[in-house]
Amino acid sequence: MTHRITIYDTTLRDGAQGEGVNFSLTDKVRIARKMDEFGMDYIEGGWPGSNPKDIDFFESMKKERLSHSKLCAFGSTRRPHRKASEDDLILQLLKAETPVITIFGKSWDFHVTHALKVSHEENLEMIHDSITFLKSHVDEVIFDVEHFFDGYKHNRNYAMECLKVAGEAGASVLALCDTNGGTLPMEIGAVMEDVIANAPVAIGIHLHNDSGCGVANALIAVDKGAIQVQGTINGYGERCGNANLTSIIANLRLKMGRDCLVHDSLSHLTSLSQYIDETANLAPNTRAPFVGRSAFAHKAGVHVDAVLKHRSTYEHVEPESVGNTRRMLVSELSGGSTIVNKAAKHELDLTKSSPETRMLLKKVADLERHGYSFEGAEASFELLLMETMGTYRKLFDLEGFRVIVEQRSDKTPVTEATVKIKVNGEERLEVAEGDGPVHALDSALRKALLHFYPELANIKLTDFKVRVVDTSDGTAAKVRTIIDSTDGAEVWSTVGVSENMVVASWKALVEGVVYGILRKNIIKTHQTQ
Repeated sequence: MTHRITIYDTTLRDGAQGEGVNFSLTDKVRIARKMDEFGMDYIEGGWPGSNPKDIDFFESMKKERLSHSKLCAFGSTRRPHRKASEDDLILQLLKAETPVITIFGKSWDFHVTHALKVSHEENLEMIHDSITFLKSHVDEVIFDVEHFFDGYKHNRNYAMECLKVAGEAGASVLALCDTNGGTLPMEIGAVMEDVIANAPVAIGIHLHNDSGCGVANALIAVDKGAIQVQGTINGYGERCGNANLTSIIANLRLKMGRDCLVHDSLSHLTSLSQYIDETANLAPNTRAPFVGRSAFAHKAGVHVDAVLKHRSTYEHVEPESVGNTRRMLVSELSGGSTIVNKAAKHELDLTKSSPETRMLLKKVADLERHGYSFEGAEASFELLLMETMGTYRKLFDLEGFRVIVEQRSDKTPVTEATVKIKVNGEERLEVAEGDGPVHALDSALRKALLHFYPELANIKLTDFKVRVVDTSDGTAAKVRTIIDSTDGAEVWSTVGVSENMVVASWKALVEGVVYGILRKNIIKTHQTQ
């Protein structure tokens, strides 16, 4: 008999301990709501009593009504030589008023004597007293058995005794922790077999990724009998992070056929991953399995040609199953199949042998030789495609632009841009200030074009990246700029290359604006057909 696997998310607590991760109170509440919508079984909200923000979070969550998830408060066993009923940290857990409380305790005898500095017996009493007291006030207590695998290796009998005591005290799940993240998959499997054969209650698993084995260890633990997996979205966490739930969930459902979460959770996995990254203000890992932007991206011509014939040739699962999308990258390595696929999206009928296809492949190769890259700038390629096919509509002519950066003593520099354009014979000249050259140019261009293209009001620049193409030329080297833009419904990227960073930025900026306006018009045309 295979058990349903419960997924326990600790992004808001363990994940927030990762370097560079900092959630505000509002962030934490919003993420909790998102996790509930996703169908997460358990949401560990934080450690009330450890900091004011977590206390405020649990107060805020008392006003929320979660439809699926169980909110958990996290803490530790009571302190040595006192009663759990008199320990302020234990009492603070009850004040959170969550249906589940998770506490951790020591199971490695080395930690007991060197970190806690208590006897083995006192540690066992701390575990028993804490769980017994909490269980008398809440329905469910989960015990995170800290450093269990290291403890098992050094003193199996004592580590197993900790499990026995916690189970007898009333813990519903004993989550075995690889706290230092140094245990390998073959070790996890062997230990799990022994624990499952002798466990007093259900076993869960909580893993860190210091050896790069977090996901693999979690899957092996489930295969051996664990019924709960703890981890974080996108693998956030201290040091090298926690086991990545996005990969674990996808593998459990798609590869192992295990029942977890709600029916349609998997189709929202990519959007949840992106939401957490965006809220944390961290750049997404584009190569993340299942949910990364590159997870189903195909670049080599042979790969693209094969995938278009049958996706299984180079994809191990369907991208839609995890809410992701297939992407065909355009580069000097592309074949005709990539061009044909891109053209089809614009209802353009091309074949691999079409003259336009060969012409586009040559243009891409020539431009990449000069520093362009269309892998991360698909909007620029689509404009190139439209130019080659004769469907491109020029929106304006540039008469000229100028950028002035003025530094006055120790004050903030002032950047001013002047843009002069012509649309259908009508000239417009606009001046704008900005935080830097790109911001100022963007503002001036918008002011000049908004009169002719009011839809530009909804198009925003969201990101700007600069890279030196050839460092051997020093300060005279070409630079490549990538600009991300959005209209609120879609994000697109454009590229510009020049020895002058402002010129390169201008090229990418213009293409981002042009693509956004043309895209709007194309959508309107299709909707009226």
